[in-house]
Amino acid sequence: MYRIAILASLFALPALAETAPVTYTVEDSFENVAFAVESAIVGAGLVVDHVSHTGEMLERTRGDVGSDTVIFTQADIFSFCSASISRQVMEADIANVQHCPYGIFVYETPGAPGTITVGHRAYDGSMAPVGDLLKSIVTEAIGAE
Repeated sequence: MYRIAILASLFALPALAETAPVTYTVEDSFENVAFAVESAIVGAGLVVDHVSHTGEMLERTRGDVGSDTVIFTQADIFSFCSASISRQVMEADIANVQHCPYGIFVYETPGAPGTITVGHRAYDGSMAPVGDLLKSIVTEAIGAE
């Protein structure tokens, strides 16, 4: 039985390929954009579960892992969930539980100071409502359409 599951998972590997994230860029300070993203999440009636300070972690551990490359000036990931949209997408496909919580990332790179990238994973199919939610939050935060 385990061999069948392993064999089936090997054939599923091409389906696991990640799609490119949805990204937007804006000219502003990292602090302003990160605040706008958090405010847009809260403004949508949601609660930020966690802010991962990924840029700080990577910088703090850069020497420990033997790297001299500065990847980000700053980078944060906001994690949150929506009870109503999560229920909708999980009723459509129970395996969509794997995507919760949802995340919006914000980063600035040393090569482009003042240019802030904001984005999220691309979702379609039964997860399209989550993609719509994330897009609405990001476009609200950065004033895009």
